[in-house]
Amino acid sequence: MRIAPTIVLTEAQRARLIRYVHGRTVSVRVCQRAKVVLLAAEGSQNQEIARLLSTAPATVARWRLRFLQLGIAGIEKDAPRPGRKPSLPPETVQEIVRKTTQEKPPQATQWSTRSMAKASGVSETTVRRIWRKHGLKPHRIKTFKLSNDPHFAEKLEDVVGLYLNPPDHALVLSLDEKTQIQALDRTQPGLPMKKGRGETMTHDYKRHGTTTLFAALNPLDGTVIGTCMKQHRHEEWLKFLRLIDRETLQDREVHLIVDNYATHKHPDVRAWLERHPRFHVHFTPTSASWANMVERFFRDITDRRLRRGVFRSVAELEQAIADYLAHHNLQPKPFIWTAKASDILEKVKRGRAALDKVRSA
Repeated sequence: MRIAPTIVLTEAQRARLIRYVHGRTVSVRVCQRAKVVLLAAEGSQNQEIARLLSTAPATVARWRLRFLQLGIAGIEKDAPRPGRKPSLPPETVQEIVRKTTQEKPPQATQWSTRSMAKASGVSETTVRRIWRKHGLKPHRIKTFKLSNDPHFAEKLEDVVGLYLNPPDHALVLSLDEKTQIQALDRTQPGLPMKKGRGETMTHDYKRHGTTTLFAALNPLDGTVIGTCMKQHRHEEWLKFLRLIDRETLQDREVHLIVDNYATHKHPDVRAWLERHPRFHVHFTPTSASWANMVERFFRDITDRRLRRGVFRSVAELEQAIADYLAHHNLQPKPFIWTAKASDILEKVKRGRAALDKVRSA
């Protein structure tokens, strides 16, 4: 008769195994394994333990051996299993990944599951599974633009510094225009949303004119000073600056963050700023509109009020914008900037290196 290996428990091991046996939150598997080890430590053989616990002798032998090899950690988790062998050789998977990332299909700009399956001799489901595993999404594309401003770093540090550490007893405002907002009226009324069907809207529309929204966002508290005008020349920009001058406390310095649009640098605008020394203009780097936080507000008003709106006249459109501004300012939320200038500069540096690599290839 074969004698099973002897198990000798320490006091700490025995106490822990007893807790597993009587614990209410312990899985049934771990509880039974703990019973196996405790009975084995008392000198019981595998056949006897299997009969007491209504299990197979091979199961008892396996967990006795696992405990001797790994201790309590060996019975807490299942042993790793080899799993099913992959149906595709690794070379085929690597070739699909290489084709997806480095080649273009004939007569197309990106691969689809069907075109890749046909080119690789596998099923669409296999291609989809490989793409999902490797995080590949050929149907999607992101846009980007690296600024060529020679003073990019200085301007970026200046603007980000205003967001993260605004001056004491001063007001920071992020300004811009949202131009060519169209008053669109649908040719037919849409159908309301109901169970099992979303709201519908005709694809064609009638144009009733456009307007331009001038907005100044206070990043500290989220309030917005805004107004609509028909055009966006330097004359309208001056009107907006005068509005800000009236709407803000006269004893406060005002720091304006604006982009490099020519209207913002017109001689008449510069002359007005010289006559109002409490206003200080900070320009964002060229091709870096993302550095202007008011763009976030423009995105919100577009998504929530303009894109699906129906407007039968410019006046109706401007009233809708005014109502949105009033509602927004009742309970404004601050727009928090978290990225440091050094982190952004490092990301831009990596982007330039990647572009140089592509150009030299």
